Amino acid sequence: MDERRTPRTLREKYGEELRLRRNGARLTQEELGDQVVCSSTLISHFEAGRRLPKPDDAQRIDRALGTDGFFSRWLEDLESKYTDHFAAVAELEQLAVLIQQFALSLVPGVLQTEDYARALFRAYRPNHTSEELDELVVIRTKRRRILDGPAQPVVWTLLDEAVLRRCVGGPQVMAQQLHKIADMAEAGRLRLHVVPYGVGAHALMQSLLTLMTFEDSAPVAYVEGFQTGNLMDDPALVSACQTAYSLALSDALAQQESLALVRAAAEEHTHGHH
Repeated sequence: MDERRTPRTLREKYGEELRLRRNGARLTQEELGDQVVCSSTLISHFEAGRRLPKPDDAQRIDRALGTDGFFSRWLEDLESKYTDHFAAVAELEQLAVLIQQFALSLVPGVLQTEDYARALFRAYRPNHTSEELDELVVIRTKRRRILDGPAQPVVWTLLDEAVLRRCVGGPQVMAQQLHKIADMAEAGRLRLHVVPYGVGAHALMQSLLTLMTFEDSAPVAYVEGFQTGNLMDDPALVSACQTAYSLALSDALAQQESLALVRAAAEEHTHGHH
């Protein structure tokens, strides 16, 4: 595989193994597709790690290749709790040595408190039961584990001032969330900068953005919108995202001033001054 691609996710390793076993069985993608009852295009998506087979597809793959349940069993470990567009991003977060995130209107998922996450999910999914909300919150807050370990990844968090002002979950939830971010910055776990309202227009006004850098693979960029996300590894696009991040960062307050603004916003939520 080309070393300058995205680091190999578990899905890609699964796909690579499928390709090796299919070649070993002397089958073309089309011939395997016929036996699995799917198109050769779908087989190529499986082999590239872009898609995962459904459980019955995996069983048919095992039968066609004589792999004795191998692909079915491995699939169970790969089925992600995350939406399709985010599954690869959640894997890549674990591998990154540097994460640079920009948030436009809400606290980045990896920094969210349980109460803040619950308030967001309640707004997104008005018909969900409290059990379903609990499960979503557990999945979301598990991502924080990448910040529990030693110093990697290094995390830069750039927030538009709007993130501090929008009261998600009520004043106490908001104050607790902002103090938590400030505490992490003071503890040296993340670099924190705020782009203040006073700046006006800035380079990242249109989108949230996450940049990830790896030890031995090309960097990636991820942008997300409603019900969709785009993970980019094209060097020109990633470079454009890095430039926009640098421009927005150059408009941000210094870390100490950013910390002071975050603490002040937390106090304003607590005491009701907006």
